[in-house]
Amino acid sequence: MRSEIRVVAENGQEFRFDLEHATPMSNQQGRDWLDAEFIRMECEPLRPTGKLLLADKVVVVARAAGAGLLADAAWGPQFAQAAAAALGKPVALIDVPAMSVSF
Repeated sequence: MRSEIRVVAENGQEFRFDLEHATPMSNQQGRDWLDAEFIRMECEPLRPTGKLLLADKVVVVARAAGAGLLADAAWGPQFAQAAAAALGKPVALIDVPAMSVSF
């Protein structure tokens, strides 16, 4: 089965991560990784209520990372693995300018 995460960064640059041969993370590992990065990068929830949906967290972490970290040979694929695991979807498009995740 095809497994690919695509991310469109704030500057419009697109990153493709082929996860077909990567060791998959569990759902909990993906969530934990995203939580740690969300805290490390001092991200803020999108909603004024403070409620943070999982898809929101994926987009916010990608936005905070920017093209620099997404292009990083270690961080980018790790983010993609965590996003795929946490979202439970092997194929997704994370569109930072649109603040959306689509499957």
